[in-house]
Amino acid sequence: MGKKNETERVYDILKQRIIYLEYEPGMVLNEVDISTEFDISRTPIREAFQKLSNDNLLNIIPRFGAQVSHIDFRYMKSVFEVTREFEPFAVKLAIERISEEQIKELEEIIDRLKAFDIKEDYKKAIMEDEKFHKITIENCKNPCLQKILYDLHNHTERLWHYSKHYFDSMDIFTVTLGNVLEAIKERNPEKAEIYTREHIDAFVRKIKEEML
Repeated sequence: MGKKNETERVYDILKQRIIYLEYEPGMVLNEVDISTEFDISRTPIREAFQKLSNDNLLNIIPRFGAQVSHIDFRYMKSVFEVTREFEPFAVKLAIERISEEQIKELEEIIDRLKAFDIKEDYKKAIMEDEKFHKITIENCKNPCLQKILYDLHNHTERLWHYSKHYFDSMDIFTVTLGNVLEAIKERNPEKAEIYTREHIDAFVRKIKEEML
């Protein structure tokens, strides 16, 4: 495996661990430990750390190590300000380009979400939510917009995992995302934009209620 592929593999795995909170905020990652775990040299580890730093998921502190970034709620405010404008636009574009087969995939996601228990299946619910967003973002067919939204979703998904104890109902997933699905099925871009923004706003509103 080439160095570039090694870097990407390590980057993807470490990013997932950070987003899923397997690496908790503030945890220090050691190059030597991780190079031993993956049985590769420290160079691709260092490069993966730098990529994660560029994503604002790691803080590289000279002579100390790489520390998993704390969740900065001021930064998250800026993330949601951008997301609530760009994601509805992506869904609007996707309506013109998404296939009936992929709409069927969205329906299956909503069906699975409806069968989940919020306490027992919260992590699975987040993953299904992300699958739903990934399908809509992929189908906007706009690489620039996709890059922005995928980067933003690194942080919003991490906050979803962090906020597990604040949710006691699946409605945040099934109702708001269900409305987005219905608008997509109707091929109604105006409704899709409104419901996508409502889905984002419902999450932000719940976080504010619990944390303020």
